[in-house]
Amino acid sequence: MISKAKMKSSASMLFRLLVVLQCVTVFCLARDDDFDFFYLVQQWPASYCDTKRSCCYPTTGKPAEDFSIHGLWPNRNDGSWPSNCDDDASFDESEVSDLINRMQKDWPSLACPSSDGVRFWTHEWEKHGTCSLLNERQYFQTALDLKAKSNLLQVLKDAGITPGKFYTVERIKDAIKEGVGYTPFVECNVDQSRNSQLYQVYLCVDSSASDFIECPVFPHGRCGSRIEFPSFSSSTSENESRDVL
Repeated sequence: MISKAKMKSSASMLFRLLVVLQCVTVFCLARDDDFDFFYLVQQWPASYCDTKRSCCYPTTGKPAEDFSIHGLWPNRNDGSWPSNCDDDASFDESEVSDLINRMQKDWPSLACPSSDGVRFWTHEWEKHGTCSLLNERQYFQTALDLKAKSNLLQVLKDAGITPGKFYTVERIKDAIKEGVGYTPFVECNVDQSRNSQLYQVYLCVDSSASDFIECPVFPHGRCGSRIEFPSFSSSTSENESRDVL
């Protein structure tokens, strides 16, 4: 007969095996590319350029005074996010050839040195787009359409908020919630005079990238009690400064 000690030992080993299998199963289900929603992140160009690092206008010229897309970023409810989910899915400009004009207008790069935007789009696609469950064309088309749908600059103008003045963060957030229908997160940075200024607006989008939703979680960050909404018409880029000199 099998002793009670052996039976107890066998039961203990079986329990440990089940625990290990359960952990492996959970790990497998929590894949690196799982996510719960998107952040649509739009930046105000003047606030990008008004910092110590300055900016360089695209080779296509100075962008319009409007919010531009920074990215469409998959995110999780716990605040984490997937990134670089497919090393084989390189950016292919031919896949978005009919979108290039819109991308140059609504998704320009202000980084130095001046560029045509391809490097910026490559980064956004490979870091974020490959985790989106959308193909390359769908990813860029969706972000462009969501930007147009939010129409942030017009929403703010309708609420009497125009570039070149200071406002409370709450007034800006309330105006966007009224116009878009959902609460945004407002990110600030600091200009060369140490003024807190409106830098980026985050809106949350459902996991199918079809519509805006209330954000399950906001990024970390704080703004001053009053922030500047700087005018882009008076901003100077690094390449413009060199031309003046």
